[in-house]
Amino acid sequence: MSVSNQTTRLGAGGAGEGESDSHVKAPDRSGPRPPPSGDPPGAPVAGILLTGGASRRMGTDKASMVIDGHPSALRIGALLGRVAAPVLEVGPGRSGLPAVQEDPDGEGPLVALAAGCAALRASGHSGAAVVVACDLPLVTEEALRFLVRYPGRASVVPVVGGRPQLLCARWSAADLDAASSLVAAGERACSALMLQSQAVVLDDHWWSAVAEARVFADVDAPEDLDRLGLSWRRGLPPPCR
Repeated sequence: MSVSNQTTRLGAGGAGEGESDSHVKAPDRSGPRPPPSGDPPGAPVAGILLTGGASRRMGTDKASMVIDGHPSALRIGALLGRVAAPVLEVGPGRSGLPAVQEDPDGEGPLVALAAGCAALRASGHSGAAVVVACDLPLVTEEALRFLVRYPGRASVVPVVGGRPQLLCARWSAADLDAASSLVAAGERACSALMLQSQAVVLDDHWWSAVAEARVFADVDAPEDLDRLGLSWRRGLPPPCR
């Protein structure tokens, strides 16, 4: 799997999926509170930005859309680079980050996550990673830093409105490796990763000090952007599948 240091050419698609997450366990309120933002992080945490996907409902490539004046993947890639290291993109290279392509292409975020894990392991990173989809136009550096700095080595998954945010989460080293095993076994649903994980699941009791709920809002169609009050311009055409 080759990693390319592609500079900015805008395009690709959102990486979300419409799975039911009713199986997820109740938020864990017994875990430790996150350290203050000034505390040094523990073990290095990498970053993976997902920019693949067909973007059919959006009608334009989500990663290349200009939202409130900023190309989506470029903005999120820059945020990720401020809080995590190493960082890479899984997709066609829209963020300015080193990019790797999932194989097979277009089979969903679990396959993309496994490709990101393989690239990180090849680069020498054996730890956890914060995983972010490119269709989160309001995600902030503070929210990503919260995930990176949350104590412990377990995966950390925010829950918003009862829904786990699997593609704005920190996945542990063990769970990243499990993603690769699940894909090799034929699994394609990200919820399968959550089912086997011992993730710390956090509701707004934990993350509301650093983020509003809308920070985790993903956009699948133009009306989602309008509902959030965002100005936007179309990017590249959706990728052909």
